[in-house]
Order: sequence, then structure tokens, then C-alpha cells
Amino acid sequence: MKKLLIVVIVLCTFGCKKYVVLFEQPTNMKLDNLKLEVYLDKKKVHDITLKATNEMPTYQTAELSISDEGKHLLEVKTKDTIFSYDIKYPEEKYIMVTAHLKSDGKLTVGILKQSYKFRFH
Repeated sequence: MKKLLIVVIVLCTFGCKKYVVLFEQPTNMKLDNLKLEVYLDKKKVHDITLKATNEMPTYQTAELSISDEGKHLLEVKTKDTIFSYDIKYPEEKYIMVTAHLKSDGKLTVGILKQSYKFRFH
């Protein structure tokens, strides 16, 4: 039993490849309760509803599992618009998704991607 537990831990440590995605909760109240659908390689992997705040932005974290290294397609769908991004694993393992309302009223979803964890001060 002890050997089986060790094998499972080793497999999860080395076999589980994940993107860590931070969803920024907006400070613009017009974006409150905005629903985002997240697709990875054309497969729906996560739903999130943004909760606006009057203070500093907060972040919700999600882990998106993948099976292999290399180039992947991350898509964020909101209302009737799809925003598509090419991302690479493991070079761009950590991703921050931000929704922003432009002055003309159009919604934009942007991402920031990097190989190390985000640090907030």
C-alpha cells in the first residue's frame, strides 16, 4: 500500500501538466456578473462569473489540465465574442485573464502570460 501511494504521488508530480490561470475581478461595476467561458484546444474547461469590486482588483485561480507540452489554443468566450490566444507549455504556464470595457462600450479580454508565478504587492 505504501509503494502504491508513492507511485501515485510521483505520477501526479511529474505527469500532471497544468496551466495556472488567474481571472482578474474587475473594478468596473458594468462588468459585474459577466460570464466567461474558457476553452482549451476547442474543449470547454471552465466557466467563471466576474464579480466587480470598488476596491483593488481580486483574482480567482483555476488550473487547466493538459496532456502534452507545446502550443495550445486558449479561447475566452463572452456574450457573442470569442477571444483566441496561442499559448505554449511550459514557457507560458501562468496566465492572467483581464476583462476591460473600452470607452466606446466594447468589451476586451486580454491576457498576460509568463513562465513564473505572478506576484502582487
